[in-house]
Amino acid sequence: MTLKPLADRVVVKAVEAEEKTKSGLILSAASQEKPHIAEVVAVGPGGLVDGKEVVMTVKVGDKVITSKYSGTEVKADGVEYNIVRQSDILAIVE
Repeated sequence: MTLKPLADRVVVKAVEAEEKTKSGLILSAASQEKPHIAEVVAVGPGGLVDGKEVVMTVKVGDKVITSKYSGTEVKADGVEYNIVRQSDILAIVE
């Protein structure tokens, strides 16, 4: 199944959380925070949204930081994705 976002929506997939700290300690799954960094999988066309022109600035493959509870979680082909508005993306990680 392919997800094709509409308007100003972006489909992102969470990047795995680090299992080790910088000092080399291994973290258990329970102590790891929900990752806020995600990879962009698909981008909508933008266009007129709520009476305003939206130009899409993210592209497929970008690593982004999203709001913790933003978007809608979707499972497709056994993989979990999150569909967010471009305005819910806080930053692009370079």
